[in-house]
Amino acid sequence: MTGIEPKVGGTGRLLEICRQAAQAARLAFQSVEDRSLVGSRPGQYALDLDVDGPVVEVFLAAGIPVLSEESGFTAALAPAPVPSPGPMPASDPAPAPATAPAPAPATAQPGDSGGLLAVVDPVDGSTNASRGIPWYATSLCVMDDSGPLVALVEDLTGGSSYHAVRDAGAWKDGQAIAVSGISRLADSVVGMSGFPGRYLGWLQYRSLGAASLDLCLVGEGALDAYVVTGRSRLGLWDYAAGMLICQEAGGAVGEVDGMDLVVREHGARRRIAAAATPELLGEVLDRFRPERSGNLSVAR
Repeated sequence: MTGIEPKVGGTGRLLEICRQAAQAARLAFQSVEDRSLVGSRPGQYALDLDVDGPVVEVFLAAGIPVLSEESGFTAALAPAPVPSPGPMPASDPAPAPATAPAPAPATAQPGDSGGLLAVVDPVDGSTNASRGIPWYATSLCVMDDSGPLVALVEDLTGGSSYHAVRDAGAWKDGQAIAVSGISRLADSVVGMSGFPGRYLGWLQYRSLGAASLDLCLVGEGALDAYVVTGRSRLGLWDYAAGMLICQEAGGAVGEVDGMDLVVREHGARRRIAAAATPELLGEVLDRFRPERSGNLSVAR
């Protein structure tokens, strides 16, 4: 795609909220001192928790409930209206309030607030971040009843920002991006989370450790495909934003086990695959199914 970045109705407002949340994440991360493992679940770092709070507060202040990897589901007291198509106002939208409303009752569930839900991974690639490997990001996606609507992936190491709006294209730092167009696995550089146990026909592979950024690389044509394989499984927050960015850049996505990728349960885990073309996606799904790869693994 080429041209000027679109600003469409209420989705423009949602994108601005995502940008505010990404800025909150960047500021919080700059203040992180403790990069050790802490928390109540395996693989949770102090830096995850330090960044999570400020990001969640931005969405709650805007009336959007949140599903976060680190803090689970948090309802907003004042639901945000679902955006409708229409031109963006001439004036810039007012910034979201700086403080979040009081917590909603614990009985609320994802999707109760007008269909909008912010899916948040405050630091995707937190192991990389803890070890000084420069490949990690904040991954943000606002979903409605039809699935991912607005997505933003903020590279916390280099300053680049990817975003997409459903049916309006995908962008990196204000420039439209597009997939590579490669259609054969034998010609493909494939990003992976996990390892299938044996060579399955790719040209080369990379295992970089931050799914949201890896999917963006497919969207901009740096990778030709991405797949979750072996014992690896991802939560929605890992892939929702990158999935929309990849799709809006012209890519195709699927799930290795044939499961629905758009879920709202904190415990759900999936094996996403993304590719530059439907033909390549079909070959990836066929080659990486457990019965073909020889790795019959279970979810972690």
